[in-house]
Amino acid sequence: MKTSIASALLLTSALTAPAFAESLTRVATVPLGGEITGMFQQGEDLFFNVQHPANDLANEFAKATVGVIANADFSGRALAVAEGDDRKRVKSSLGAYQILFQEGDFGKIGHIVGAGGEIKVSNDPDFNAYVATGDAEGYLFTNWEDRPGGMSRVKLMRAADGTYSVDEADAMMIDFSAVQGTWVNCFGTLSPWSTPLTSEELYFDDTADWNNPNYKYIDGVEDLASYVGAWPNPYRYGYIVEITDPAGSATPVKHFSMGRYSHENSVVMPDDKTVYLSDDGTNVVFYKFVADAAGDLSAGTLYAAKMTQSAESGADAATTGFDIEWIELASGNNAEIEGWIAEYDGITTDDYKADATSYISDEDVAAWAAGEAADSRVAFLESRKAASAKGATAEFRKMEGVNINYAAAKDGSVPFMYMAMSEVAKGMSDAEGDIQVSEVKCGVVYEFPLEADYNTTKMVPVVAGGAYDKNAEANACNVDAISNPDNLLVLSNGDVLIGEDTGAHENNAMWLWSKGSM
Repeated sequence: MKTSIASALLLTSALTAPAFAESLTRVATVPLGGEITGMFQQGEDLFFNVQHPANDLANEFAKATVGVIANADFSGRALAVAEGDDRKRVKSSLGAYQILFQEGDFGKIGHIVGAGGEIKVSNDPDFNAYVATGDAEGYLFTNWEDRPGGMSRVKLMRAADGTYSVDEADAMMIDFSAVQGTWVNCFGTLSPWSTPLTSEELYFDDTADWNNPNYKYIDGVEDLASYVGAWPNPYRYGYIVEITDPAGSATPVKHFSMGRYSHENSVVMPDDKTVYLSDDGTNVVFYKFVADAAGDLSAGTLYAAKMTQSAESGADAATTGFDIEWIELASGNNAEIEGWIAEYDGITTDDYKADATSYISDEDVAAWAAGEAADSRVAFLESRKAASAKGATAEFRKMEGVNINYAAAKDGSVPFMYMAMSEVAKGMSDAEGDIQVSEVKCGVVYEFPLEADYNTTKMVPVVAGGAYDKNAEANACNVDAISNPDNLLVLSNGDVLIGEDTGAHENNAMWLWSKGSM
């Protein structure tokens, strides 16, 4: 389905400008129960996954799947809503979808194995990154979004017609034991220097509960303890993890300098220093990191966004933009921060006391914000609380992927960054704080104009989900519009692929958004 829409692209300081002619085209659907993840373009080939499909499909798509459309046709041919048996498979107008591998394949894929043996086999593939090792071969890195997290590396060979083959013997899961495991490896990007940047989505709002044996989500920490072999330190999780030497040792490095929160993903700008980072959850923060040296994310300065809304309280979220001010939190480096982290090693459930915390307290955060702390650990270890204490906006609801097209941003042909907000609700749609817009339960995609130094000071809605009908069991969100956008991929011509993570469409869809011209 292709529909013409108009939305304000707001570029002036007053955030008012003529509308652009735009189009939104459905280009793929995935099987019942499945989510679209891992969108990654390599040349003309498009990788993407089917995460956690229904297991009763009685076909080849009843397992979590990693696949590719070779020689993808991005001309924007529309795909109809899935019907009948098409609801149980991948359908796309971009080309034929080839299954590369699935959960459990080769006795390795998705297997999370730690110090205590195998913990689980994940059915949650997320981010993909292809690292070329030759003209027609390379490694595909895939996140497995679980507690503890995982990442697979599979060697692929591409034939001249676009058919891929898999080197099963070379397939492996990345060993995260040197960094004491990972937590919920979510979306990510490939750095400009060709290292995968995987994101730890730390769904754990209050660190005080990390060693609370009665906490409702303590089973995730217990599984992580099985991976590590001891009760884990919470301050070792919730970071961007870079896979260095990806075609060799594939060594993970956690970048504590980029802050600890529920990372959805990070995207490095063409100066190879400025990085934007999204934070998934409720009442969360938008971050910027500026590295001290290009190509090195181990040291730099962390900032948090302060938003100023362009319209009155309750304004339409589909047309209301924001100015952005960046509040500096602190500067630091991995080694210094890891020294602070180590001070919390060895704390277990035996140390838990109700109405207290074994970790950084709210009083510690307040003292840091007042300039009374001995060091900057609060900024890096409790980054969300630190940002809020310094006056940044901590109201975003379901902040998902943020992305650019690196080459097109660098040459100035597409000087924009895009972010998916899966749902505009709660802190964004109440009558308090910096953000007070209308609720959009089906989500919004935002555009950020990039300045000459890759700073950004404006956030503008460009695609919004349609009407929401809670009584429509199969498609509560309008079937001809986006529903709960998640992964984003920006093409070289400025078009944006939008992948859904939704229960409000019977079949999750991938959309192609084209800005058009003024």
